[in-house]
Parts: sequence; structure tokens; C-alpha cells
Amino acid sequence: MRTLEPIAKFDFVLSSFCLRHRFNQQFASISKAISHTGDGHLYVMMAVLASLLDKAHGPLFFATALLAFAIELPSYVLIKKVFKRRRPGQLSSLLPAFITPADQYSLPSGHTAAAFVMATVMGHFYPELFVFSVIWAACIGVSRILLGVHFFSDILFGVGLGVACGLLSIAVLG
Repeated sequence: MRTLEPIAKFDFVLSSFCLRHRFNQQFASISKAISHTGDGHLYVMMAVLASLLDKAHGPLFFATALLAFAIELPSYVLIKKVFKRRRPGQLSSLLPAFITPADQYSLPSGHTAAAFVMATVMGHFYPELFVFSVIWAACIGVSRILLGVHFFSDILFGVGLGVACGLLSIAVLG
């Protein structure tokens, strides 16, 4: 596992930089709001609205997003159980966590994976929203670091998982 040591060191240094400063409470407040948009309720609302308002693409968008999440969620759970990577605050008392995460392990970031599933599917069906959706998904990922519940590599893995699941569902359905 020595090959992973540079990644772990980089993750720790970046998390320390992001979490150990006098403005961390203010960043955490903003990050909580951003992170909350990735809890899932917004995805359901977006898919239902697209299905109702866009008769041409909405139903296929809904089905593609549903398939992507059906692939992403069990993949995410399996990966977490295989890697069992502890969260930043569990590895060092120097890294504060500003929220209580929903599960024990940090790799990959489920919020980030889900956000990039939606950004990928949205970008396919609504290209004019692609840049906005990727920026929004990236903000969710960054918010998870600023809340002290994920390392940078957890976020990168979440991006890869989300994009892969989104592209797979697009390939299967449309």
C-alpha cells in the first residue's frame, strides 16, 4: 500500500488547509447549504419536472437518470464496503467535521457521485445546462471537503463513478 501514501499525504495536507483556518465555520455554513442540494430531493424534483414539462425529452431523461442512479447506488455501497476508508475526522483529531455523515466510510463521496450522475445525464439531454450542472456538481464535491467529511481523492472517485454511471445509462437507453 506504499503506493497510496503520496495520495493520503496530499489528501491530509489539502484537508488541513481547507479545515484549519479561522473562517472554517463560515465556509461550513455555506457548504452545508450547497451540500444539502445534493441530498437527493432536488434530483427527484428535476426529473419529475422534466418529465412533465418536456414531452419530447423529459420521459427519457427521467428513465435515464433513474437507471443511472440504480447503477450508481449499489456500486457506491459496494465500493465503500471494499475500501472502508475512514473519514478525515476519524483519521486525525486535527481535522474537524462540521456535519455528521450518513454512513461510516468516505470513499467514494456519494453526494459527489450522485451530483455528477445528474450533471452527466442533464448535459446529454439539455446541453445548454451542462456547464451550470457541472459547476453545481463540483460545488457539491468541494462542499464535502469543506465540511470535513471527505478527502479530495474521495471526491475524484465520486466524480468518476457518477460520470461512468451516467454515461452507461445514456449508452443503454439513448
